[in-house]
Amino acid sequence: MHRTGFFDHLILLLGVFFMVGPLVVAFTTSTHSAADIHSNGLMLSIGNDGLSTYDKVLFRGSGFTGAVTGLSMTMNSLILGIGFAVGKIVLSMLAAYAIVYFRFRFATIAFWLIFTTLLLPLEVRIMPSYQVMSDLHMLNTYQGLILPLLASATGTFFFRQFFKSVPEELLEAARIDGAGPVKFFIDILVPLSRTMIAAVFIIMFVYGWNQYLWPMLMTTDERFYTLMRGIKQILQVWVGSQIPDYNEAFALAVLAMLPPVIIVVLFQSWFIKGLTESDK
Repeated sequence: MHRTGFFDHLILLLGVFFMVGPLVVAFTTSTHSAADIHSNGLMLSIGNDGLSTYDKVLFRGSGFTGAVTGLSMTMNSLILGIGFAVGKIVLSMLAAYAIVYFRFRFATIAFWLIFTTLLLPLEVRIMPSYQVMSDLHMLNTYQGLILPLLASATGTFFFRQFFKSVPEELLEAARIDGAGPVKFFIDILVPLSRTMIAAVFIIMFVYGWNQYLWPMLMTTDERFYTLMRGIKQILQVWVGSQIPDYNEAFALAVLAMLPPVIIVVLFQSWFIKGLTESDK
């Protein structure tokens, strides 16, 4: 038993090492100068340029207009991540609620039509989506960045399966108490779904936070640049013998990795419950 426990903990520690290791290496490397990184590669020791590097990354203006800072790009990424997560959860819950509790004839067909959109990734429909946003004059806006991608077959599937596991007795009790569809949804289903909401929020936040292709296509205004675009922009700077600011790119990578890591660590118990338990 003790030997089994030892190997279990060893495997978990190795998993932690492989998951957290890249974040630690990115941070230690970001504290060295760009010339040192260019000459020696990744660094495991902490250098002397950490404070100046993160100060430049967070607060120094860059880009053609000089209006882009790491702080502004972080805020844009947060708006994108939170907007995606909240919007997808609301739409998914409403769609799943209609499919499960409103007994219309083609509910099953509607669900499978929604589910088949998983076969159509963003890259397949990116040009029609762009044309629609352009016609609606939503380019270079947060609405244009968030609204076209809010529909979520994954979220609808998770909430549909959860709602189908809710006992019918709750619905009957709500009807006896005079609760209508809206009151039943808000007062009963939403509180029961809190762990599932947390699980879907984590998944969708990371999905929105890591978006690169769609923001690059939708925005030409530097005020809407995200961290993913910022990292790519730094690494593209290679003119003549000029060395890219590797330290700043690694600092931006650390900033890009921290929020998803923090959210997963803080809400890991809710995440596991939401995907494995029925918390009713």
